[in-house]
Amino acid sequence: MDLYAESSAVLAWLFREPSEERVEAALGQADSIVASHLTVVESERALVRAVSMGRLTESEGADRRAQLASVVTRWNLLRLEAEVIERAGRRFPGEPLRTLDALHLASALAARAAVPGLAMLSLDGRVRRSATELGFDVVPEV
Repeated sequence: MDLYAESSAVLAWLFREPSEERVEAALGQADSIVASHLTVVESERALVRAVSMGRLTESEGADRRAQLASVVTRWNLLRLEAEVIERAGRRFPGEPLRTLDALHLASALAARAAVPGLAMLSLDGRVRRSATELGFDVVPEV
């Protein structure tokens, strides 16, 4: 299975949340992983915030940034191109959506044009609903 990795799932994995194992299993079983540069930036910023707020030590933050950097080298990263930005500004099923959610959905749609059968890896309820209505298989099962 080919996956689009949305930030909510990647963050659950990085922060060792209860759904970490399901996300890690989906990532491990994927034939290929596509993500937006947005996923990487959101993840890096979340780690910076966690260290700044004392949720993670500097060492833990550095370890998780290294973990992210290691896996991202094997992912196909999408830039926020004009077509993605334009699509994100239009209506999606499951509105209302937040801006970053719309950017992820638009990125996944662009990726699916090149990778038919692309599934959505997300834990965010709004993204999952919209992705399902857009015809994506959504993982992990919740």
